[in-house]
Amino acid sequence: MGIDPGTKSFDFYGMENESVVLNESVPSEEIATNPMRFVEIVKSMEADVIIGPSGYGLPIKRLRDLDKKDFFLLTLVRPEELNSISVLSGMQKSLALLKDEDCPMYFIPGVIHLPTVPVHRKLNKVDMGTADKLCCAALGILDQSTRLGVEYCETSFIMLEMGYGYTSAIAVENGEIVDGVGGTTGSPGYTSIGAMDGELAYLLGSFDKTLLFEGGASSLTEAKMTPERLAGLAHDGNKYTEAWKALMEGAAKDVLQLFASTKPKEVLISGRLTRILHVSEGLRERLEFMAPVENVEGFSKEVKEAAQGAAVIANGLAGGEYKDLVDQMKLKKARGTVLDYIHLQEADALRKRYGII
Repeated sequence: MGIDPGTKSFDFYGMENESVVLNESVPSEEIATNPMRFVEIVKSMEADVIIGPSGYGLPIKRLRDLDKKDFFLLTLVRPEELNSISVLSGMQKSLALLKDEDCPMYFIPGVIHLPTVPVHRKLNKVDMGTADKLCCAALGILDQSTRLGVEYCETSFIMLEMGYGYTSAIAVENGEIVDGVGGTTGSPGYTSIGAMDGELAYLLGSFDKTLLFEGGASSLTEAKMTPERLAGLAHDGNKYTEAWKALMEGAAKDVLQLFASTKPKEVLISGRLTRILHVSEGLRERLEFMAPVENVEGFSKEVKEAAQGAAVIANGLAGGEYKDLVDQMKLKKARGTVLDYIHLQEADALRKRYGII
């Protein structure tokens, strides 16, 4: 089973060899208010291996071995804020219940943990792509390998993942992740601010985690406008044009900067927003001069690609048919923490504050 803890929905995908046995999407608000819903879905499949909501990631670790420090590293939420973020508070309760039952749930790395990403690209980075984005890349490797009839080690692409909250991009070369632009280090997403101007961060002084979910393209639209509606209304000159340009141009920039790290065969696109025709067409117009643009097909249109990729990784960790894919990505060789590559005078004090050293 694979789980994608998205901004808008939690998606669950379960597979038994090539057969789909679980294919469910639940609003994140429902998981927040009713943690038992999460527990019930996870237990319903009786899976051998489950990839849990891994957030910013950890070197592969089973739920029963998870401690408070690990939960902090997965969420990067200051302890005093945890109860004010309902989804994370609910998730903590769900995981505690499953831990008591020795659920076979594992947590996997983010992009920054991988040995395949050169150290110089990790300099002063925390978010190079969360674990769910890594799962999208795994599905992308499988997708391109199948579609082009090549080995995993011959796959090469930049994956653009556009979720409801964040936009991110990951570079894959020879079947290995070699670089990434995370949702909080790239351009604005639909709801999220993306990378924050350092001067703005300085002037704000201190802010809550929830600020990172604000300030995206949707901040230029009417309240609660869906991305589908924005795509249908945005035309040159009307009031929605700037929001549309911020979203689409920003996504293209995230991809184009990764061409400095690799020369891919294709650009693969995935995520909720790329299922919108105007979005996928707009991305092709902006990116096909660099490489062909293809939608990731995956196994299902009912749940997000990240959940499907997580299930593929779960299969591989269990020794199934995708074992070679997991080995190719070197996921088992992931090491360290997301705070290992900060080279500032205050870096050690930061790590000590949160018990990392």
